[in-house]
Formats: sequence, C-alpha cells, structure tokens
Amino acid sequence: MFVEERQVQILSKVRLLGRVLAKELAEEFQVSIDTIRRDLTMMEEKGLLKRTHGGAVPLSKVRRFPMDDRIRYSEGTEHQNAVAKLAAAYIEQGDTIFIGGASIHYILLKYLPVDRNYTVITNSLVIAEKLKHYSNIETYIVCGKVKSEEGIVDPLATEFIRTLRIDTAFLTGGGISAKHGLSSSTPEGAIFQRTVAEVSRQTICLANFDKVGTEFFAKTIDLKDLDVVITDWEAPDEEIEKIRQLSVKIIIATENY
Repeated sequence: MFVEERQVQILSKVRLLGRVLAKELAEEFQVSIDTIRRDLTMMEEKGLLKRTHGGAVPLSKVRRFPMDDRIRYSEGTEHQNAVAKLAAAYIEQGDTIFIGGASIHYILLKYLPVDRNYTVITNSLVIAEKLKHYSNIETYIVCGKVKSEEGIVDPLATEFIRTLRIDTAFLTGGGISAKHGLSSSTPEGAIFQRTVAEVSRQTICLANFDKVGTEFFAKTIDLKDLDVVITDWEAPDEEIEKIRQLSVKIIIATENY
C-alpha cells in the first residue's frame, strides 16, 4: 500500500471513530509504529488531524455544535475523570468556587469533597440540581436567560457575576493554546467566562488532551490570566512546553488516577 493510500484510510478512521491509536494502526496496516507516527505527523502538518501521545484525533473546527446531553452529562472518559479528580483537590474549607455547565464540570461533581463546607456558584441548571443534594455545599445559581448548551451566559448573567468575589474558578473551553489562550465556540460564553476570571482570586483551567493546542472561535482569556492548567497524559508535549514557557503552571494527570 502506498503512503497516500494508507493516510487516506487513517483519515477516514479518525473522522469515523473520533480517535485512533498508533499501535492499533500499525497492527492493522502491518507497518511499524514509527511509520504510523510519521504518517500522523505529515497529516498534522497538512492540517488534516491532531496528534496525541498515543495516536490522533480529528482537527477541531473553530465552532462546535451543542453537545447532546447524553454525552455532556455522562460518566466521562478516563482522561476527563483524571483531570476532574485532580481539580477537586484544590477545594478548601470555606471556599467560594465557580463550576460551569461543561461535561468536565459534571464529572467534577463525582470528586467534590464532602468533608468540608464551601459555596458553589454555577450557571448551569443541571449542576445546581445535582448540588442541592449536598448538605455541605451552599449553592447559588447565576440569574439570566437560560441557554441549555452553554448555561446562563447572557449580559444579565455577566453583570450578576461582576457583583461577586470568588476564591477559585474552574474554567474550561473548546481549546487552549500558547498562541490564542483559552477560547470558546461563542462570544457570549467567552465574555461570561472572562468575567468569572476577573472576579476570581484563582483561575484553574480544566483541559483534557484534545483541547490542548486547539483554538476556538472566541478568545476567553490570555494564558497569563490562568493560575493553573490541569490536563492529562496524552496532551501534546510540544504545546505543553510552549505553554510552560509562558510561566503557566501545568499539572498533568496520570493514567492511574
């Protein structure tokens, strides 16, 4: 099989499956892992996909359609769980924290500490509904127009957030890169999260591997405005190093979370 033919088939698999592993591709095409890695590197340079430690994922568009709730509010991937578990360790007694309505925030609920009291501000009806069952958490929901795919992010919600002060904000987005910072698929979501960051003493970005090195439509904040970035073991080394060079603290979750 010619290189071009193999790469066409690899691209087809990436688009169909959402993720491919170099080891499995090497076995399927009866070539070495190094050959597959070269294929993936060439395809990434052409802008066809995005490489990860173990393989590749589709190249993200700068905007993303709303995620199905069955996927958004699920058990999550091993990468998301690893990131969420590390994030929960930053919650201390008496804190006031912000948790949004993204899938990683829903997964974070599983790891929220129950041995201390704290306050949660959220702009998600689903998150608020879950939190009302925690006796140790005082929950406030942001006021404004309900928009299910992003939570409440309209101007009324943004003005409400401006009146608050938050200890730790757990932010996320469609992508994070050294060049473009943290970014979102809509300007409304970006503006709301930027305001959350402005009123927070500490801002922590939760970004599993497929978000690292990705740039979305609307810039949320510069990397210098992030205190910590938590990602996982498959995040691309090159982009991680670029982010570190900007003096951003990065914590990488391991597989054995």
